Amino acid sequence: MRTVYDVQQFLKRFGTIIYTGNRDADLLLMKEEMRELHHVQIIDDDLYELSMKILQENKNKEIMEEK
Repeated sequence: MRTVYDVQQFLKRFGTIIYTGNRDADLLLMKEEMRELHHVQIIDDDLYELSMKILQENKNKEIMEEK
C-alpha cells in the first residue's frame, strides 16, 4: 500500500466505497473506516499505521497546494 488509491482499493475488499466528490471528506471517511477495521482487529497495527500515514500525507499535500 503506497497511495490513497491503494487504500481505496483495500477498503473495497470490505464493501466500502468512498466517493463524496469532496477530497477532504473522502480522506476523512477513509481514515474513519480504517480506524474501525483496526478497532475490531481486522487489520494489524502495521497496516493501520501505514494507511494513516498515507492519508495524512495526502491531506498535508493538499493543504500545501491551497496556500
